[in-house]
Amino acid sequence: SSWRPGRRTQPLQPRSEKGAFMLSFQRLDVYQRAIEFLALAYDAVGDLPRGNADRADQLTRAAESVVRNIAEGAGRWSEADSAGRYKIARGEAMECAASLAVMRVRKVISDARYARGIQLLEGVVAMLTKMF
Repeated sequence: SSWRPGRRTQPLQPRSEKGAFMLSFQRLDVYQRAIEFLALAYDAVGDLPRGNADRADQLTRAAESVVRNIAEGAGRWSEADSAGRYKIARGEAMECAASLAVMRVRKVISDARYARGIQLLEGVVAMLTKMF
């Protein structure tokens, strides 16, 4: 078949295992680790006792912001713009760690979940620090 305007002969990005296109940021290790932390954060807030809506909101907003800023940074045209987004993501990851610490002090998160969350965040912060 010959090429026609508006028709591509090959996909621009590799396909994921489910057949959907993957965007460049989705292949980043830091993005995958941030998504893993986001899942942990959702599980943690889902298990919080009543009266912790503020803590739940703070943690999920910060965890989502890490993921979003990594994606946005990967889509920027200049290195300076990308670095700015990665710095924001790093700060949000630090905020997540502080939120987990508050939850631990309040005894509303298990030691195991806290430790896994901190482990994931340490990896995210280390990778982001190398990206700017």
